[in-house]
Amino acid sequence: MSETLALLQDLIRRQSVTPLDEGCQDVLAERLTKLDFVEERLNFADTQNLWLRRGTQKPLFTFLGHTDVVPTGPLDKWLSPPFEPTICDGKLYGRGAADMKGGIAAFITAVERFVAKYPDHQGSIAVMMTSDEEGIATHGVVKVIDVLEQRNEKIDWCLVGEPSSDKKLGDVIRVGRRGSLCAKLTVLGIQGHVAYPELGDNPIHSFAPALKALTEEVWDHGNSCFPPTSLQVSNINSGTGAENIIPGSLEAQFNLRFSTELDEATIKQRTHAILDQYGFNYELHWRLSGNPFLTASGALIAATHIAIKAVTGFETKDDTGGGTSDGRFVAPTGAQVIELGPLNETIHKINECIGLDDLEILSAIYEQILVNLLGSSTTESESNEV
Repeated sequence: MSETLALLQDLIRRQSVTPLDEGCQDVLAERLTKLDFVEERLNFADTQNLWLRRGTQKPLFTFLGHTDVVPTGPLDKWLSPPFEPTICDGKLYGRGAADMKGGIAAFITAVERFVAKYPDHQGSIAVMMTSDEEGIATHGVVKVIDVLEQRNEKIDWCLVGEPSSDKKLGDVIRVGRRGSLCAKLTVLGIQGHVAYPELGDNPIHSFAPALKALTEEVWDHGNSCFPPTSLQVSNINSGTGAENIIPGSLEAQFNLRFSTELDEATIKQRTHAILDQYGFNYELHWRLSGNPFLTASGALIAATHIAIKAVTGFETKDDTGGGTSDGRFVAPTGAQVIELGPLNETIHKINECIGLDDLEILSAIYEQILVNLLGSSTTESESNEV
């Protein structure tokens, strides 16, 4: 059994549903401190955060990941217990196998092999872990970045091990992500009897044309790196359940995934302008999950393309699709940020899995990226030009 597979099995056995870590970070710290990584725990509230760094020189390359996983869903729907890693038909099944304990196991063993071959490598290597990525992410990476910024500890290159691949491992790397803005709308009406509509004010009727306008709004046309901004309604609730009562209020939740063509303030202004056209009373509360970011070019993307080609034989594609990741907290510091990890086909699903071959290929790619960036005596001088 490979070191990468053994580590992944150990991590999957730990039932680290957000915000729990269940000792995952202890395992990683124990392995890397043996290689002269300095361990630092940066825990906030109920979130476990780990910062491991080897070296003090620039450039600083950081692997970023999360040890928490989403809930399993119905246990009887799984082929095998979700926290008992099971191998079947060339795949390892278990919650977190792809999102993202597989990526973690792959980059930890990649670091171990790289340090063994290049004990005096250029620059520094760090590993950042949190147990609050699948949740609301208020005490995780965003807090760690605050600490690093306060002491002017700057990340130059950040590779997030999130599942980015589409049809085959390494075919896509994420070089940016759309922003995410969440809204909770309450439309205020007047409850009453359906037989006396003149005495009530039905918020469902009031909101219907505004809902149509919101969903039909052309927010932008995207650009060469991002698709057009999308608004999606996720929840609408109103009424008491009785068939003869006009409801007194309506609650709706919606989310905008927005490109670099828009910003938070503009979206809010345009949303209020749409709602105000229809003359109903409402309350609107916003939560910014993250702004869009883009790593357009640089040494990290170049090194990753070369590594994927060397290991797999094919060219990869740069992309900005998918959801948000903790990379959104690192990019504003000026770091080059990409995401490269397993196939995303089974993430958050029943019977989540990762291919055994993919796991080894991914670890080899990670190691080659380190070689490309930090294994050469010329890396440091070249990186200063990026």
